Amino acid sequence: MTGSIATIGYGLAAIGPGIGIGIVVGKTQEGTARQPEVAGALRTNMFIGAALIEALGLLGFAAGFAFTS
Repeated sequence: MTGSIATIGYGLAAIGPGIGIGIVVGKTQEGTARQPEVAGALRTNMFIGAALIEALGLLGFAAGFAFTS
């Protein structure tokens, strides 16, 4: 068996952004259900938050390729 244990760590690091995006989208849906008139503002904030979370996931994914030998 060859490889690096760091590869598994970087793979597990992708779980965090997945959970984060799920929470962001869920809370946005909850907020829209409570106050439909602010759906536009919530959607904008959700996209910004999801983009930042996804950027962290992509950094972890790229680091897995960059730092493994």
